[in-house]
Amino acid sequence: MAGRFISFEGIDGAGKSTHIEALTARLKARGAAVLNTREPGGTPLAETLRGLFLHQPMDSLTELLLVFAGRRDHLQTLIEPALAAGQTVLCDRFTDASFAYQGHGRGMDLTVLSTLEQWVQGSRQPDLTLWFDLDPAIAAQRRAAAREADRFEAQDLEFFERVRAGYAARAAAAPERFARIDASLTVAEVAAQIEAVMESRGW
Repeated sequence: MAGRFISFEGIDGAGKSTHIEALTARLKARGAAVLNTREPGGTPLAETLRGLFLHQPMDSLTELLLVFAGRRDHLQTLIEPALAAGQTVLCDRFTDASFAYQGHGRGMDLTVLSTLEQWVQGSRQPDLTLWFDLDPAIAAQRRAAAREADRFEAQDLEFFERVRAGYAARAAAAPERFARIDASLTVAEVAAQIEAVMESRGW
């Protein structure tokens, strides 16, 4: 039986990583085989590309091509085999992030992204996308308190407003796949929202 593919999306500082770990633990406690991964990254090649992506200066098209190159390797060598083996794959970001960050944030042509999406993944999409929606100003406060900013986290609020709008557009285009999570709430309240989404799907 094919596994389930769940992606976690949202602007930096929305709390995705905390809840991926928590959901991983809950699913494993129920006996599920879980693969926890991330983008950019997830494989040795993709992690190498991640380092370039996050820390080296480059133009928007180079950035976009790097992330899709890493995604192709990630899909081929990790995600697809895990799903075929019946595992549940939890992924910190996937293609929605490219549309939000490179498409809406950087202003890249969305038709170019759609073409790359088709080339790299065909019809493969997550079965569920948990969108951690948060005001960029609140997210910026959280990031400043938690860590030193990388090349993306150092962007201004206007950039993250565009990214947030990009996520909203993707959610509107695929409402059956997306579940909006109010990430402004407490950790316990966010966890309860995720649990409600999972239960609504019989998972």
